[in-house]
Amino acid sequence: MLCLGFESTAHTFSCGIVEKKANKGRIISDVRRIYRPPEGQGIHPREASRHHIECSSHVLAECLKEANLTIRDIDIISYAAGPGLGPCLRVAGVVARTVSSYYKIPIYPVNHAIGHVELGKMLTGAKDPLVLLVSGGHTVLAAFKQKKWRIFGETLDITLGQLLDQFGRSLGFASPCGKKIEELALESEKYIPLPYSVKGNDVSFSGLMSAAKKVSKNRQDACYSLQETAFAMIGEATERALSFTEKKELMVVGGVAANRRLSEMLRKICKRQNCKFFVSPIQYAGDCGSQIAWTGLLEASVKKGAKISETFVRQSWRLDTVEIDY
Repeated sequence: MLCLGFESTAHTFSCGIVEKKANKGRIISDVRRIYRPPEGQGIHPREASRHHIECSSHVLAECLKEANLTIRDIDIISYAAGPGLGPCLRVAGVVARTVSSYYKIPIYPVNHAIGHVELGKMLTGAKDPLVLLVSGGHTVLAAFKQKKWRIFGETLDITLGQLLDQFGRSLGFASPCGKKIEELALESEKYIPLPYSVKGNDVSFSGLMSAAKKVSKNRQDACYSLQETAFAMIGEATERALSFTEKKELMVVGGVAANRRLSEMLRKICKRQNCKFFVSPIQYAGDCGSQIAWTGLLEASVKKGAKISETFVRQSWRLDTVEIDY
């Protein structure tokens, strides 16, 4: 079975085609176009949605060409229905509904966060992990129990991705800023004390961001200190959640999963906890159509596609509210 997935929750418009055979998935093609705001600025939802509209037909055509398929070869369609930026979400929603209606292909709305998790499991081989989802839209620790992903820790304010992006923009970078901050952090080993805020098993990054901006005169030292503090906070919450849930696997997904320093710190935690460590491949750590396509295939294994009148986009849609039957 082949699924064409559409992703446009934030800065990325992507189409991905995934094949499912005998409960195993294979990515056939994945094409993306990323909206790049001006230097020092973040994502403007209206401008990002305009970018997605302009590139959507080209991305779809390129995705089918890369897979050596036509739209009539596709068995089902899925799209990221939320959470995300409203104007951006609507682009994938409209494109997916249009293609589904015209070619009479079943359609499945997919939760974007669950897409990260499910593609991560498919690519890494993790079976029953504690999941750390860290991106621009999420910072959450979750474990699966009784048909839902249960939350064992999350951010109380901004996400880890927002922390890196907002601090990076204060240095004059354009979002996403994580890679540039990581590169600058590698040039320093001088730690500047910054606020460390872990409350129970939740984290708070807003105070850390404000304090880091005040010491940003030396970019390398500030980036190093910001990363070390934020990742140590995440590490503490993760180790506590591993101990509490008694999970023997930790899987890291989301855009910030590409950060090597974060992985290094989490590997040490897993070693202490006698736990296997999995991290999403860098190529698929961020937003992509493949994560939506694979989750659509999983949904299709237990339910029929939605009626067009039942399709939706939802800016706020927590992964712990989604019941999973597959």
